[in-house]
Amino acid sequence: MELAVLKYIAAGLGAGLVVIGAGFGLGKIGTAALEGTARQPEAGSALRTTMIIIAALLEGAAMLGLVICLLTMVM
Repeated sequence: MELAVLKYIAAGLGAGLVVIGAGFGLGKIGTAALEGTARQPEAGSALRTTMIIIAALLEGAAMLGLVICLLTMVM
């Protein structure tokens, strides 16, 4: 195979893995927040705030990974 074809395959696989990892991470965050709220309902607002901050950081890391994967096709 040519190098250009391998670049597209690698970028597609990398982007897919980044999205799958971010999806699992967000699911894990949501599960933990719901379990924590179920155990201590009075701590729900603090858990929600922490969950949103962590989810935003995770989404930023996922976007960075996608950009890196897509930039490998250009170079």
